[in-house]
Amino acid sequence: MKSRLAFLLFNYFPYGGLQSDFLRIALECQKRGHEIMVYTRSWEGDIPDGFDVRLVRCKAATNHGKAAQFSRFVQDALKTDSVDGVVGFNRMPGLDVYFAADNCYAEKARLQRSAWYRRGARYRTYATLENSVFGKDARTEVLLISELQKAGYINFYQTSESRLHLLPPGMDSSRRRPENAEQIRIKLRSDLGIESNEQLLIQVGSGFITKGLDRSIRALASLPDGLRNKTQLLVVGKDRPSPFLRLTKKLGIPERVKFLGGRDDVPHLLLAADLMIHPSVNEAAGIVLLEGLAAGLPVLCTAACGHATYIEKSVGGEVLPEPFDQAQLNASLKRLLSEADLKTMGTNGLAYAEVTDLYSQHKHAADIIEQTIGKRD
Repeated sequence: MKSRLAFLLFNYFPYGGLQSDFLRIALECQKRGHEIMVYTRSWEGDIPDGFDVRLVRCKAATNHGKAAQFSRFVQDALKTDSVDGVVGFNRMPGLDVYFAADNCYAEKARLQRSAWYRRGARYRTYATLENSVFGKDARTEVLLISELQKAGYINFYQTSESRLHLLPPGMDSSRRRPENAEQIRIKLRSDLGIESNEQLLIQVGSGFITKGLDRSIRALASLPDGLRNKTQLLVVGKDRPSPFLRLTKKLGIPERVKFLGGRDDVPHLLLAADLMIHPSVNEAAGIVLLEGLAAGLPVLCTAACGHATYIEKSVGGEVLPEPFDQAQLNASLKRLLSEADLKTMGTNGLAYAEVTDLYSQHKHAADIIEQTIGKRD
């Protein structure tokens, strides 16, 4: 049955993981014949044909203020703008289905923040929005992207497990390693000025603080002189590089780190690299880790990444335990670059990606959206 679906997303830009998930799920629903309406505060890039995108202007001075304004505006708009279902990619009331790209905010605030923080407006706003989705009385069906998320929501909100649906990963199958991978690697390394005797690290992801970019830079700086001088780090993603550029200068390695910004050719850049480094502070999933496996690129990441379990299962890299220890990351990076068989790790990752479902998240999400809307008609 054809339905009119409202998708709610604070901001859309081409290089975000959440944004990529939103777009693939919305396109899958459109492919199945549903009309797609999008409410968002901003949209960068092309709008897919047939999408009805409605921009919501929020004038609050803070991010949490804008989140509250956006939520109120959409709730009012949907009272008169008739839709059959509401799918949210940020927490707010009135959702039929919520795509949970993050771990439990309230639990994290309780464990990692002070009591003073929990008395502030930021906490109250975000905790209230989260409770509207996960609280005992909520009816929202929740799409989880990793098993790690489930315990946090159940422990804090006593959310019914029947409302929590674990999705498979949603990597684009076009990210698989192509037959001409070696030719692409040679050309890109030449274009980037990487010498044949140099080793290339790559870190991919928007939001440099959360992705642990400072950890990667410190690990690179810790390498012995001979190894450090033959290693470069590519940073790919949308964020302000200035604080991290200052860190590279402070540590004496500005020439060892290249900031490329957001890029459309990430699959090719992965082929040019020798090791992916991703010491994330907190990440519900981390689809780029799987893209590394599918490219034949070994991965060094933290257990804070939901998809780190795939790195362990594939033997396609190394996972650092929590709590994070910078010295351990430094030692692991040194060992992987100087002693480990990176080629075998890459081959392991490739083999695993060929026999494991890393690609069908958007189809499963669309199935649950249709089932949920069908039950409530």
